Amino acid sequence: MTIESGDGSSELWQRVASEDDAENALWSNLLLPEPERELELAFSPLAVSPLALGIETIYEGYLVHYGRSRLFATDEPNLALLLGDRLYARGLVHVSRFGDVAAVADLATLLELCARLQAESKQGDGALWAAGIASLGSGEIRAEGEAFLRSGDSEPLLRLARGSAGIDPVERALAVHTGRIS
Repeated sequence: MTIESGDGSSELWQRVASEDDAENALWSNLLLPEPERELELAFSPLAVSPLALGIETIYEGYLVHYGRSRLFATDEPNLALLLGDRLYARGLVHVSRFGDVAAVADLATLLELCARLQAESKQGDGALWAAGIASLGSGEIRAEGEAFLRSGDSEPLLRLARGSAGIDPVERALAVHTGRIS
C-alpha cells in the first residue's frame, strides 16, 4: 500500500526510485511495484529542505542494510549490501551538490556511528539519526554519538535533536523509524 506523506514529497520519491534504473537493471529489478511502496519521510524534515533528497536516499540505503526498505525488495543479502551502498553514495552526492562539506562529514560520521552500533547489536539508532540530521553541519554528532556508544544513554542525543528541530518533528521521525527497523 502506498503511503503518501501529503507534504509534496512525491517528486522526491520519484527521483529516489528512478534515478538509477536507466543505468542499472538490478536497481529496477529490486524496485517494489508502485502500489507496494511506502512513501513516508523519516528524518529529512529535521533538516533544511534542499537536503531532503540526499537524506532520504541515504536513509533508504540504511533501511536496505538494516531494516525494511520503503522502495526496494531486497531478500538476497549480497544484493542488499550493494544496493544499500549505492544509495549511500547517491545520497552523499546529492548533499555534496550544496557545497556544505560539514554536512557531508556529519553524514559520514552518522553512518559510521550507526554501523558500529549495528555491529555491536545495540539499540538506539533512531536517536543517532535524529540528532545527526537535526544538527547536520554542526559537527556535534561525533562527540554526542561517541558518548552514546560508550554509555548507551540516548537522552543527550534526543535533547540535541529536539533542541535543533523541535519535539514534534523528532517524535514523528522516530515513529517512522521504529516502524522500519527490524
